[in-house]
Amino acid sequence: MLTFLGFAMIATFLVLIMMKKMSPIAALVLIPALFCVFAGKGAHLGDYVIDGVGKLAPTAAMLMFAIVYFGVMIDVGLFDPIVRGILRFCKADPMRVVVGTAVLAAIVSLDGDGSTTFMITVSAMYPLYKRLGLSLVVMTGLAATANGVMNTLPWGGPTARAATALKLDAADIFVPMIPALAMGLLFVFVLAYVLGVKERRRVGTLVLPGQVEREAAEEELVPAAPAASGASAPVSASAVTSAPAASASGEGAGSAAGPDAASASAAQGGGDAATPEDGFQGLDPHRPTLRPHLYWFNAGVTVALLTAMIMELLPIPVLFLLGAALALTVNFPHMPDQKARIAAHADNVLNVAGMVFAAAVFTGVLTGTGMVKHMADWLVGAIPEGMGPHMALVTGLLSLPLTYFMSNDGFYFGVLPVLAEAGAAHGVSPLEIARASLVGQALHMSSPLVPAVYVLVGMATVEFGDHTRFTVKWAALTSLVVLAAGMLFGII
Repeated sequence: MLTFLGFAMIATFLVLIMMKKMSPIAALVLIPALFCVFAGKGAHLGDYVIDGVGKLAPTAAMLMFAIVYFGVMIDVGLFDPIVRGILRFCKADPMRVVVGTAVLAAIVSLDGDGSTTFMITVSAMYPLYKRLGLSLVVMTGLAATANGVMNTLPWGGPTARAATALKLDAADIFVPMIPALAMGLLFVFVLAYVLGVKERRRVGTLVLPGQVEREAAEEELVPAAPAASGASAPVSASAVTSAPAASASGEGAGSAAGPDAASASAAQGGGDAATPEDGFQGLDPHRPTLRPHLYWFNAGVTVALLTAMIMELLPIPVLFLLGAALALTVNFPHMPDQKARIAAHADNVLNVAGMVFAAAVFTGVLTGTGMVKHMADWLVGAIPEGMGPHMALVTGLLSLPLTYFMSNDGFYFGVLPVLAEAGAAHGVSPLEIARASLVGQALHMSSPLVPAVYVLVGMATVEFGDHTRFTVKWAALTSLVVLAAGMLFGII
């Protein structure tokens, strides 16, 4: 009964948000509450919710202060050189913009924190996507999938959980998986190229005068030569600013719910005005919040913060709390300025924190009622006896749905030991099981149970349902590529 209710609850949630019948926050709260009553455990709903909130409260605190910290860093211009470098590479070409998104997300993911990756990637690329009229779900989908592949780094979480659960060395799990993970990342880049070409055909491309001859950008933007037959005509500079993000075909469509480009940029302390120096600018280089004289101080604090996070010198929420307080105090010593900066990022903070605490209801009910355990036991029990010698493959395939519908803690500490024990009975090494368990992470990062994904869709002003519809198929395919590569190379 609990198995059926668990799957029904998850299916109901996904259908309602993908059909936009309910907002994610409302669905995360009301649907589990209703199914808790159906399970006959409505009297314990309060206990389940409080338990879930208690477990996710540190995550909510971390995200709140991380948004404030990186928001301030964006305001003061820390990431402007990165944005300018990306813009120089992209040259207002949609294909380059999309590929640049995947590359940037993969590089920033080296810090091991999904929220940080999404904040930096969206902050750098959002103005350019809005300016060119590109599909925002392409940005969120590629960022989430690239980060999911990189999330397998030993300090990212899943590898450490697998090593702890099976009492193995994290390096023995991760290092042999590098070739398979590299193939997964390569697939993401190829996917970005294909999607970028589609976006180029849809919206056309822009070139700057003299770009071919001397690679020098001037202020005025002019249309490029016509695209291939069947493609939409190139757009003018004025049209680019207001071009809608939705694709007529629906493949790259994404509704940009929320503020328009101008208001979103203002909330982040910048605009998207073109300037004579760069020709095509993502962040306003003349915004009043810039602090160029404090650039190296801010860069040093950010590097120190990320280093301390990787070395686990202090809990991550504490680090970002201290970092946000220091950044506000040094960059904006006057109280009115500090209040203005906090107010500028309040929408993102409230949206993300609300999502996290709403997700606590969902996870609290799933765990407290025993639905997660019954679902996992049913899936493991449904494995045919003849599949015993192939438990590594089975683990890899199961990691896709299980890490999407469950937290990493639930999967790695609750399900993985059972799968490893079943594999050991048929001579399958626990190391192979542990490596196979990592392949689902590309899909996991778009799970509604991952708080960081709400940072991504919130800052990108994309509906969670649109992101889910677009991303799930590509993320699942990426995970299958990693699994196939692992088996081809004899790793799994």
